[in-house]
Amino acid sequence: MITITMDERVYEQAEAIVFHKTREKWGALSNMAAGFPLIVGGEEWLTSEALYQACRFPDLPDVQRLILEQSSPMAAKMKSKPFRVNTRPDWDSARTKLMRWVLRVKLAQNFDNFSAILVKTADIPLVERSHKDRFWGAVLDDHGLLRGANVLGRLLMELRAEMRGRERDELLQVQPPNLGNFRVLEHTIGIVSHSDQPVFRTRLF
Repeated sequence: MITITMDERVYEQAEAIVFHKTREKWGALSNMAAGFPLIVGGEEWLTSEALYQACRFPDLPDVQRLILEQSSPMAAKMKSKPFRVNTRPDWDSARTKLMRWVLRVKLAQNFDNFSAILVKTADIPLVERSHKDRFWGAVLDDHGLLRGANVLGRLLMELRAEMRGRERDELLQVQPPNLGNFRVLEHTIGIVSHSDQPVFRTRLF
């Protein structure tokens, strides 16, 4: 596991796998991508984005459920905004750990599909292109370069490298992040497993 910092990175578009819109070639790498449901806290989360947003509010299960009930990842994100004054107080230091955990759950519970996508990226840098977010992604500058911390892309590259160094069975179980007060829908979350993925009637966007 590497330490992810806020330092700016610069990427040439032609030398990277750039993901932005979910319907584009590499859109499955986005947290907004459908088709990768997650089972945490006894419920099905349609996207990794929804689960990540819910992690802001361990003490507000009603807000987490409101996020859960949204039919699209953007709606889930927007519904969280009025409550962000109640975001967990360590959010700035916890958010990268939580995103790393969410991505590992996405892999564990959708292993065949998501691992195949990561394998296809080979060793090419992964970059989330954003209009303005220089933390999770990178922004296109006037010279055609992508600039930003690209934390989401780097976490995906970290996960890709981990896939190569670990046995499949190890990747099907995900330890909770090293954080206090880690709860989802009033459940204290421990190990999340591939076997937690029951047959759900998946909700459609």
